[in-house]
Amino acid sequence: MQAVAHNFWTPGYAALMPAGRPTKSTRPSFGERLVLARQQAGLTQQQLAERLGTTQRVITYWEREPVALRADQLAALADALAVSADFLIGREASTKRGNGPVGRARRVLETVSRLPRHQQQRIIDVVEALVAHTAGDERA
Repeated sequence: MQAVAHNFWTPGYAALMPAGRPTKSTRPSFGERLVLARQQAGLTQQQLAERLGTTQRVITYWEREPVALRADQLAALADALAVSADFLIGREASTKRGNGPVGRARRVLETVSRLPRHQQQRIIDVVEALVAHTAGDERA
């Protein structure tokens, strides 16, 4: 068996990867997202491999088999495809908390927002009057 040169991208299993055979098995979810990102970037496996300094066979393997990439590999892959690492690993983007009300106040305001406009306006008038009154009490 011929020795395989190992570098940043070439895992020890590179010599065992299939060459040019269409896959009959379903891709792992990472592989599906990798294919989608690569196609959206308009890249072939070979072009992506060249950007990363690896071989097309490695990209094929990543798309077809369950893999565990190192953090630096995942970051370079995300950069090359102009996507987030979160996208590649299938993690939903975290939702940033807005500046609006939380808890009970949010629930009440969401309920109010579903009321007809004329009822919303009456509630807003009452709330504004209470806020103005409370603000006046704090100044005194």
